[in-house]
Amino acid sequence: YITVKTVTLNCNNIAQYYWEICGFHVQGLSAPFEAVVLNRTSGEGRLRARGPIDCERQREFTFIIQAHDCGTGPKGHAKKRSHKAVVHVQVGDVNEFSPVFGQLEYHGSVTEGKVYDSILQVQASDQDCSPQYSQICNYQITSQDTAFAIDRNGNIRNTESLSFDKKSHYKIRVTAFDCGQKRATQDTVVHIHVKPICKPGWQGWSKLVDYEPGMGGKLLFPKMHLETCAGSVSWIRTTVELETSGAGRGCDRQSYSERSLQKLCGASSGSTDLLPAPSGVFNWTATLVTDGGRDSDLTYRFDGRQAAKIPDWVVPQNLTHQFTITTWMKHGPSPGQRAEKETLLCNSDKTEMNRHHYSLYVHNCRLVFLLRTDYTQTDSFRPAEFHWKLEQICDKEWHYYIISVDFPVVTLYVDGVTFDPYLVTDDWPIHSSQIDVQLTVGACWQGGRNGGEVSKAKFTQYFRGSLSGLTIRPGKIESQKIISCLQSCKEGLDITSPESLGQRIKFHLNPAQSLVVMEGEDLEQMNAALRKVSYINSRQFPTKGARHLRISTAVQCFGEDVCISVPDIEAVVMVMQPSEPRITISGAEHLTIPASDLALGLSLFRDLHIISTVIKSDGQTNTDHRSGAFKEITHNLDYCDIMVLGEELRAGLESLELHHSALSGKHLEYANSSTGMSIYGVDSISHYTEVIRQVRYQSRQAVDSVRTFRLTCSELNGRYISDQYTLQVNILHSEEAIEHVNHVMAPPKYMQIIHPTVIESNSYSSGENTPTFWDFSLFTVSPRVR
Repeated sequence: YITVKTVTLNCNNIAQYYWEICGFHVQGLSAPFEAVVLNRTSGEGRLRARGPIDCERQREFTFIIQAHDCGTGPKGHAKKRSHKAVVHVQVGDVNEFSPVFGQLEYHGSVTEGKVYDSILQVQASDQDCSPQYSQICNYQITSQDTAFAIDRNGNIRNTESLSFDKKSHYKIRVTAFDCGQKRATQDTVVHIHVKPICKPGWQGWSKLVDYEPGMGGKLLFPKMHLETCAGSVSWIRTTVELETSGAGRGCDRQSYSERSLQKLCGASSGSTDLLPAPSGVFNWTATLVTDGGRDSDLTYRFDGRQAAKIPDWVVPQNLTHQFTITTWMKHGPSPGQRAEKETLLCNSDKTEMNRHHYSLYVHNCRLVFLLRTDYTQTDSFRPAEFHWKLEQICDKEWHYYIISVDFPVVTLYVDGVTFDPYLVTDDWPIHSSQIDVQLTVGACWQGGRNGGEVSKAKFTQYFRGSLSGLTIRPGKIESQKIISCLQSCKEGLDITSPESLGQRIKFHLNPAQSLVVMEGEDLEQMNAALRKVSYINSRQFPTKGARHLRISTAVQCFGEDVCISVPDIEAVVMVMQPSEPRITISGAEHLTIPASDLALGLSLFRDLHIISTVIKSDGQTNTDHRSGAFKEITHNLDYCDIMVLGEELRAGLESLELHHSALSGKHLEYANSSTGMSIYGVDSISHYTEVIRQVRYQSRQAVDSVRTFRLTCSELNGRYISDQYTLQVNILHSEEAIEHVNHVMAPPKYMQIIHPTVIESNSYSSGENTPTFWDFSLFTVSPRVR
């Protein structure tokens, strides 16, 4: 309220109305005030608001006020007004509003490693009308343990340098206070994004690429691009390298024997596999230690204590001045300062003289081939030792070696590249003797001497490393094409639709498909070209595990030799576990025949069936074939063994026979012994079935009443073994054979896969001069015999 005082006017009229103040008049319709008289005589009055006054709507008012007397009588005639007075009214403020931020969220960014004076500014406002309560006097970060600070004006800064790798996003909360210390009712959220320093390099690639067997090629970098940090490039060269040292012999090759591969690659026949998969006939590797596991190629690890004697019937006897030795070898530096010779292959005297006729060994990271000619061929000093010094010999990686002998010239191929010996030493030829020789792998055989330095025969010069596919074959290596085929990889890099790369991108893919080099002038075209690089594995059952990738890049800019440095990147292709095949053999489980008919021969497996199945991807585990849990697949086998259970076949009286015509047109061979027959070579299941059905059991003299045979087959050098199929032959002697007997056919059965027991064989038959066999008519079985 405002009290208004008036001045008493001098007036000749002494009537009481003339000198009293009866009211005040506020001029201005917008002024929300009124005046009331408190004392007529003194002229005191009060100015008051007609309603609530809001400072936030109007902080001050100015208006005019006049007083008037009571006039000339009770009815107020002839009233007189005073002069006009100006009234100023200021409205006092109350701190009734809290600060409010203009945004609920703020976003800012910083580059890692840099400290900023101000990253961003937050702003709050207050609706109070006075400067004291309407101004924001302070901001405060309410989040704990932050690397940021804020000033009175709302500017946020970082107090330390930030790292993108450590943390790429910060979220902090900020509040505000007005000058009356009233706090904002709701905090604002501030997001600080840390940007990495622009570094040239490849972006948009994955460190791990999964590869499912059978999917063909898979793109490795479908979203990859090169960041040049705004640099203008004039030329780019990119190299993609696939490292497969963890898979088999340097890459995912077919795990067939070297002998089978030579035949598949078109090399002439006659090769002898010195390190075959252990089986009933080829059993000298059974005691050696395999390296790489069952999912990998068949390799053998020699630790300086292991070696194997090659049976005499296996050793090729027709080596002349031309022959070839092939092997895969992984070898590291020899321990000790004075390294001893490490023998891969050695042909030495079996007894007494200990002469080395030919050998292949490693000595101080040098590969040496020794060949001593026979004195009957020449009596002059001749080349005898051929030395090669190569980094590959001791780099602990798999390499493919071929020693091609065309005496007196010996040529070495390492991974398909020719190397001539750096040193050739001469020696006298070896004098003829009646001493038998012994071929060994992994060491050299030293025969005992009577009264000499060596009293007991033993192995010496042990090899330390890994070997696979060691073969020896009469004749020189045929061609570079065969060499490339023998060492070829089943996995590698590929380029999808190379014709779409255009003329401006040049590329090179090495023969092993382990290296792709691309170069060009256009950055976007190079990005598009790299996105077409894929990994492919053509094996039906690839070796699972990691394959390492390395990408290196060189960049040039306009007017400069090298403008930016692009770091190399590494990734991994993870080959997943393939669906494993299950090889099942079925047929007749019992045959009955008169003993007199065995002289003509009995077809043991005329009802044989071999199938291979895998579990479907739907994850069913029911082993009932009719349930659909399995599906039949087609692939190759590499050997089948027919073993005689019980007593061995009697030499000259019993035998397993197979006519050579049965192998015509097939990649198959066979070996025979008193313990059974081995049919080997990479060929289809149907060809194996056809050949095995023609195997006959022949007996020229009365034998026991029962003969039992077991058949097992292998794929990938024993990586996958079939179930064991057993056939029992019941032999009726003359007093029992009242009537002839029929084949009894048993329904096919799925049996548990059991690895075959290795049985040593003592003899070998070439299969020549095999008699012609005649087909039997069907027999009948009498109830009494049943």
